[in-house]
Amino acid sequence: MTELVRALAQFFLYAVMAVFAQNAVFTRALGVSRLVKIVGDGTDPWSFGLLLCCIQLIAAPLGYLANDWLKSFPYRTYVRPLAMLACAAVAFFLVLGVIVLARRVEGARALVGALPMATFNTCVLGTMLISATQHFTFGQTMGFALGSGVGYVLAVQVVLEGQRKLDSQRVPAAFRGLPVALLYIGILALAIYGFTGHTVTF
Repeated sequence: MTELVRALAQFFLYAVMAVFAQNAVFTRALGVSRLVKIVGDGTDPWSFGLLLCCIQLIAAPLGYLANDWLKSFPYRTYVRPLAMLACAAVAFFLVLGVIVLARRVEGARALVGALPMATFNTCVLGTMLISATQHFTFGQTMGFALGSGVGYVLAVQVVLEGQRKLDSQRVPAAFRGLPVALLYIGILALAIYGFTGHTVTF
């Protein structure tokens, strides 16, 4: 019983850490290009976030098993990114299959359109590589994957809210749109990076 409690505690600890202290966007800059695209083209952030979390939770255990299998391989450092990409591809086809089977669900076409963007991005691949290189246990890997997905959704919501507030005539014309969004993300990233105890060295 204590082993189960310890495993659950680690799972939730790593999930919370990935949401806040190690946020994929703000502290690691993973998936920033996709985030800017989501903010710019009006993709539904909740659908994208749901897809990203599903992909993370399917790809993470596959990545854990693939990394475990590669331990004895002499060139694992070079092969590992390709293995993680293959795990993401498997997760892509599994989620695509579920969406196709449930094609009567409203918005299924939009989900299929957003699925490649939610799968093949640095947030998913980076989470798997971090878990592998940091030698996370299975529970830690799953917690970190869930937290990274939720943290990404949180980052999208924060950036969307900031985008609404920054859509002002007081912002100079040269900075409107993408430039001010990137500045906003950068300032948030510095604030969160400092909040977690890091200092910026010059």
